[in-house]
Amino acid sequence: MNLEQLEAIYHQPFFDLITQSREVYLAHWKRHEVQLCTLLSIKTGGCSEDCGYCSQSAHHKGEVEREKLLTADEVMPHALRAKANGSTRFCMGAAWRGVREGDGKFEQVLETVRQVNTLGLEVCVTLGSLTNREAQLLKEAGVTAYNHNIDTSPEFYPGIVSTHTFEDRLQTIKAVQDANMAVCCGGILGMGEDVRDRLRMLEVLCGFDPSPESVPINCLMAMPGTPLEDQEPIDIFDLVRMVATTRIAIPTAKVRLSAGRTRFSLEGQALAFYAGANSIFYGEKLLTASNPEENEDLDLLRKLDLVPQAPFATV
Repeated sequence: MNLEQLEAIYHQPFFDLITQSREVYLAHWKRHEVQLCTLLSIKTGGCSEDCGYCSQSAHHKGEVEREKLLTADEVMPHALRAKANGSTRFCMGAAWRGVREGDGKFEQVLETVRQVNTLGLEVCVTLGSLTNREAQLLKEAGVTAYNHNIDTSPEFYPGIVSTHTFEDRLQTIKAVQDANMAVCCGGILGMGEDVRDRLRMLEVLCGFDPSPESVPINCLMAMPGTPLEDQEPIDIFDLVRMVATTRIAIPTAKVRLSAGRTRFSLEGQALAFYAGANSIFYGEKLLTASNPEENEDLDLLRKLDLVPQAPFATV
């Protein structure tokens, strides 16, 4: 879909929009399933990138302390707990610019992936920039999906990040696609962008071939010490409109409610599920940001008569 088409969808009357998105959702997905994903930071803080929203950047004065890369033995208990609690995707994130073949830290990550892969979980990683070679090695180790968000529109992006370009992001995504890994790619709402920027971001995602397997929709958690610390929280209806428009534009992608859910009521989250969201990050922490407690999420799913999705249901 192009920008003009996306604008027509997004700006239609609210109830018309969510009725349309619900119909698209029901045509492509089992109506009661939600994928539960667990996200673990395996290397925290000290990142050389200057992403304006991120408290892990070494360029900012955030409160996050630098931590070493976790070993496979340190990661496995988290993965086992995630599986026991119902998660079907285990995501591991590292705060650095990227990885290169032959580097000891990358070899350590590959071994961790191999071990987590033995658990029958979908394995997702977000490690920054890749070339085709690193992407292929991750695929061979057992990575199911690679997360690499484009964050916002190409036009707004330079105001958020200066240490790499929007095109750099697209090159990594192309390497992931060439390695036949699924692409997990979305953005962040509430960084000061306007609606057109959000829809331009979605237009870029619509142009991916193949389409993204999952689209995380994050709401900015304004972290102390970052350039965006004073941004106002996004309105719930703006989030639901974006969820609904994404569902219509990319029917076969999981639309994941990601960072920022703690800002919204249970009723607001229920509306987002109705509009087409069918995946959440599950667990008390997302990298460095807070997230609803596991029992709170399970209670909400029960109230909505929703059930966890089985692993590899659509991969």
